[in-house]
Amino acid sequence: MLAACLAAAAGTVRAGDTTAAQQLERFSAQAATPGQAERGRIFFTSRHGGEWSCASCHGNPPTSAGKHASTGKPIAALAPAFNPQSFTDTAKVDKWFRRNCKDVAQRECTPTEKADVLAYLLGLMR
Repeated sequence: MLAACLAAAAGTVRAGDTTAAQQLERFSAQAATPGQAERGRIFFTSRHGGEWSCASCHGNPPTSAGKHASTGKPIAALAPAFNPQSFTDTAKVDKWFRRNCKDVAQRECTPTEKADVLAYLLGLMR
């Protein structure tokens, strides 16, 4: 119990600490503008100077399982309505955005790009 209180007081983030909607709010606040789904769809499906787009691994639309473009490793559906675990762990959200943006865009994504992609993904419904 004491460890949990100390972790909370220190701002430690744990798995299951968030929702996709909260992540959208976080990135929109950092960007000082709300995420725009259409911009997110365009970013998600476009190449940014490299071989891949986000859709290369996650599918278009990303509503079912995908697979890594070079390793073939299975990837769970990305859209939160199709995978309730998507975007529920802040540390993983930050890690995967950083890693995947570097693969796709050869740089880290901006908060605006992250907010746009999340707005797009949250708009994909069953």
